[in-house]
Amino acid sequence: MLAGVYLAKKKDGTVYYRSNITFQNKHISLGSFPTEQLAHQAYEEAGQILNADITPGDYSINTFVLSFDKIISLMNFRDNHIYIKNPIYLHSNYFTYHLSPTEEFKFDIDDLFFYSSHRILRRRGHLYVNDYGMQVSLLSRYGIKSYGICGRDYTFANGDSTDYRYSNIIVLSKYSGVTAVTQNGDIRYRTAIHINGNYNIGTYSTEAKAAVAYNKAVDFAHEYGIAKNFIQNYVVEYSAREYADIYTSIKISGKYLEYLKLRS
Repeated sequence: MLAGVYLAKKKDGTVYYRSNITFQNKHISLGSFPTEQLAHQAYEEAGQILNADITPGDYSINTFVLSFDKIISLMNFRDNHIYIKNPIYLHSNYFTYHLSPTEEFKFDIDDLFFYSSHRILRRRGHLYVNDYGMQVSLLSRYGIKSYGICGRDYTFANGDSTDYRYSNIIVLSKYSGVTAVTQNGDIRYRTAIHINGNYNIGTYSTEAKAAVAYNKAVDFAHEYGIAKNFIQNYVVEYSAREYADIYTSIKISGKYLEYLKLRS
């Protein structure tokens, strides 16, 4: 058997080949392969990576039998002496998560434990992890709603949309239907609801009041027979009594109410 290769069998008796390497007293599995030659090639590649100055960027100009994730894990172990199964590379005060050979995301070192055990996935352009059987958006870790839009609900302080360090994430709006706007030099909060287009509900002095106004607009929409499943806001700033008082007194656009009446 070639170096680094071990014969294995599936439950149905099918033969396959596993590849392993030992480096700095750690036994590292390199994966399973259909032929002995491919398994050995993986072993040779791992040795090359662990004993040479190969960087993550070199992956794009070479053809490897090893998976991309495994290559990043080996490079990190070689340089930082910590083996992480996910494609993470440690830097002095942050780490990068390599989603593909051309995509790497920066995170604070405080998030290392979470992303070491949660694989980042992409669906329809949104990044998420599977956590306890649920798809959890990366944005939710910053208090941003999962369907948040960059430039409207949040932005990146340094303009780098791959830099997810906490100091670089600026939350513009944490509530559905609420957007921060500047009027005469002051920050106010505009509420809009989407029903076959956006309808302005009003502009309010605080984000929490704007969130209450949105909830009230949603309730009116339901009263007038609109069955859309709106996501209502849970407003943490108010007690139940305070919320009820603001809900009762807050004003919403008369044009919006006329629109609802015409639809009914």
